[in-house]
Amino acid sequence: MADEPSYPEGWNEVRGALQRGYRFKDFAEAMAFVNRLAEAAEEADHHPDIAISWNAVTVRWWTHTKRAITERDVAMARRSDELAR
Repeated sequence: MADEPSYPEGWNEVRGALQRGYRFKDFAEAMAFVNRLAEAAEEADHHPDIAISWNAVTVRWWTHTKRAITERDVAMARRSDELAR
């Protein structure tokens, strides 16, 4: 659709949320990313669903009050990518 936001590279719509998986060297790196992401989410007052499995982290953004993916979710997806580096 023309009015859909453009999703950042690596992100896909999955079951109504903007989702991406990340892989890290080990559990400690994965957790460090999750902690950075949690801090950014608190600052933005916008919180993702996060699944952690040893060196893999799956992040899902969607706006619960809108029951949809919004520009705010797209912005936080971009921020997630920055924090994963």
